[in-house]
Amino acid sequence: MLTFQEISETNQMIAEANLDVRTITMGISLLDCADTDIGRFNERIYEKITRTAGGLVKTGDDIGNQYGIPIVNKRVSVTPIAIAAAGCRANNYLSVAETLDRAAEAVGVNFIGGFSALLDKGSTESDKALVRSIPRALAETNRVCASVSVGSTRNGINMNAVRKMGYIIKEMAELTRDANSIACAKFVVFCNPVEDNPFMAGAFHGVAERESVINVGVSGPGVVKRALADVRGVDFETLCETIKRTSFKITRVGQLVAQEASHRLGVPFGGIDLSLAPTPAMNDSIAEILQEMGLEQPGAPGTTAAVAILNDNVKKGGVMASSYVGGLSGAFIPVSEDHGMIEAVEAGALTLEKLEAMTCVCSVGIDMVAIPGDTPPETISGIIADEAAIGMINGKTTAVRIIPVIGKNTGDSVEFGGLLGRAPVMPVSRFSCSDFIQRGGRIPGPIHSFKN
Repeated sequence: MLTFQEISETNQMIAEANLDVRTITMGISLLDCADTDIGRFNERIYEKITRTAGGLVKTGDDIGNQYGIPIVNKRVSVTPIAIAAAGCRANNYLSVAETLDRAAEAVGVNFIGGFSALLDKGSTESDKALVRSIPRALAETNRVCASVSVGSTRNGINMNAVRKMGYIIKEMAELTRDANSIACAKFVVFCNPVEDNPFMAGAFHGVAERESVINVGVSGPGVVKRALADVRGVDFETLCETIKRTSFKITRVGQLVAQEASHRLGVPFGGIDLSLAPTPAMNDSIAEILQEMGLEQPGAPGTTAAVAILNDNVKKGGVMASSYVGGLSGAFIPVSEDHGMIEAVEAGALTLEKLEAMTCVCSVGIDMVAIPGDTPPETISGIIADEAAIGMINGKTTAVRIIPVIGKNTGDSVEFGGLLGRAPVMPVSRFSCSDFIQRGGRIPGPIHSFKN
């Protein structure tokens, strides 16, 4: 239980520094819904999701009201549909996406993740059916999120899948061109994805997980910024210790909420994802933390080192506070969701290439970046390949959530609204990588992946 001092500090962090539980996500296995008939499969997954998650939203609201802790989102993740629906032998899973959307609406969650496929070494027929369905699925539903894994440290990178993803992203951008290509904001391409990630758009319920589980994502960039303001000009040892101690306190809040939700819902507690995830609000920004650390703007020399310090000490503080820290846990650097990152791009301080360098040491990867709508699909695939290579070689999760906004050019600005914020359209290299991408095949895993 929290001590009186921790309760007092928590109240202060909520009132003054935007501390919140960003999401309570219930993971649900759909493996027992398998059927050879896709209609019956859809009936089964709808029944299971609505039965299992029916009380999730009310429970989250009740906990938030009782403890005075803002719980921003309640969400559901499910078994990757390419696995769960494999027995249907269908050539298209659009009806499954529509069923997931209806189930999400029925239980009141704002997103449901798991319209996903794991393509690290190749594709099954079910994987191919799901990938074909992604553009229309995300264009024609409101709450469904999709993800595809194209590689891992152990398996290498499936470059056939990487090539395909560039075309898939361009197709969904075209389908939602009247809404600033918003479908792309609900799609993530991974290398080394984790199975207990509570954050969208990349959440799915891994096959090694239990029947159902509660995972909590807790966030507090404003809390870290406030703590660092009290230690300006000190040495790096004190800087790191301050981040670590602050992360410890934030994680304790997440542990309380997760355990309470688990108890009330009768669903096992999975883990806490301590990820500093910014919002468009002031004082809730990763960029502001980097500036508090001494950078004039994100993108200045030293930025990658600053992100490494932040990411590492967030993890260290988290694991000291809970035995079940999981998910991605670290610092997210989405552009459109962080007003400070937006300002850095508009000032010319932050480029796509510098963002890529930062992803070597941050929690995930290229996130919520808008690029010109006429960007070739092979160029998008090249960006995905670069991120996957960073993840594969370094044994970390990397991802790409990129939005080629049809009809927009470098320097334009795009409004997505809500937590997705606003994105300046960033330039991409004008030099082609088409011949490289068209090679196809698979890049083998690195030598240090052989650990048996």
